[in-house]
Amino acid sequence: MRDGDAQVRPRGSGLTRRRKRALSRGAQYVVFVAAVIAFAVTADWGRLKNQFAQWDLVRQMFPDVITLALKNTVLYTMSGFVVGLVLGMVIALMRLSPVGPYRWVAGIYIEIFRGLPALLIFVFVGVAVPLAFPGTQIPGGTYGKVALALGLVSAAYMAETIRAGIQAVPKGQMEAARSLGFSHARAMVSIVVPQAFRIVIPPLTNELVLLFKDSSLVLFLGVTLEERELTKFGRDLASQTANSTPILVAGLCYLLVTIPLGFVVRRLEAKAGEATK
Repeated sequence: MRDGDAQVRPRGSGLTRRRKRALSRGAQYVVFVAAVIAFAVTADWGRLKNQFAQWDLVRQMFPDVITLALKNTVLYTMSGFVVGLVLGMVIALMRLSPVGPYRWVAGIYIEIFRGLPALLIFVFVGVAVPLAFPGTQIPGGTYGKVALALGLVSAAYMAETIRAGIQAVPKGQMEAARSLGFSHARAMVSIVVPQAFRIVIPPLTNELVLLFKDSSLVLFLGVTLEERELTKFGRDLASQTANSTPILVAGLCYLLVTIPLGFVVRRLEAKAGEATK
């Protein structure tokens, strides 16, 4: 046996590593194709079409599914994202503060709101806050409640993301700013935070995608017909018609937003990876 063959072919085996990898990939493709064929053969496509593809119901949903439900979903998401970003920035700075009580409060907040299900946060905002503060109205009505609930949910995650971004900025940036006469607060706001945000844009965009899906929990706050988002809109029409087509259409509307956002996240991550090389 030649030396070159000995390097490629393991001792005691008649197959090279490359050949084994090719056979392994081929087996996986065969299993995948077999599973797809089995599903296509055994599924009752007639019942699926009757339950999920009633085109008269699809036509009935337009244009309200876009002009009302999707619009409200986007408004809820963006308002919650803004509240979460502002609150998350404050909590991140508190987490990095040299003052002990600030760090403790920020740490407790993060642990609590990262550990609680988002549904409980919505129930807390919709039920507990009015009971705890009788006569108090959250500004903006339902939109204000949703912004607060989504903001509380996302702020804990954003705070940790922003904190990691701030810590990723080289310490020399702060030292250089201080040597030029900047105060610590001014250097943080003018020099460190802008660089940190360039680092954390991809994960923050991913958080926006998660918030867009979490906006479906709005239905637990009790909304009017004009305040319905995609899930509530589809669920109501599905209940009225005893058909799941509206749910499928609502899901496709979510994908109209989440798939492009996912592409943006991947592009931003790729650019960030190229910048670090």
